[in-house]
Amino acid sequence: MIPMQEGRDGVQFAVKVVPGATRDRVVGPLGEALKVQVTAPPELGKANARLCEVLAAALGVPPRAVQVKSGLSSAHKVVVVQGLTATAVQERLRAHTS
Repeated sequence: MIPMQEGRDGVQFAVKVVPGATRDRVVGPLGEALKVQVTAPPELGKANARLCEVLAAALGVPPRAVQVKSGLSSAHKVVVVQGLTATAVQERLRAHTS
């Protein structure tokens, strides 16, 4: 289970991104972060944009509901998801990675 914080901005949690992967996928928990592989390269924000799209698809929310809050140039990021509770995010991620 990935630690999550609910706030007025939405649900925040840590993500470990692997850019330049062979396919886009939510791998699952990696320590206290969610590991996500994206095909986009780590340049000009392409991997960050693709990360938001992949997470949005997995969570069933529009891409604009997922934002990178910190770690824009790092593999370790904090993302914020709007429109869901922490419980809903956990359940949808668990169903998506099972």
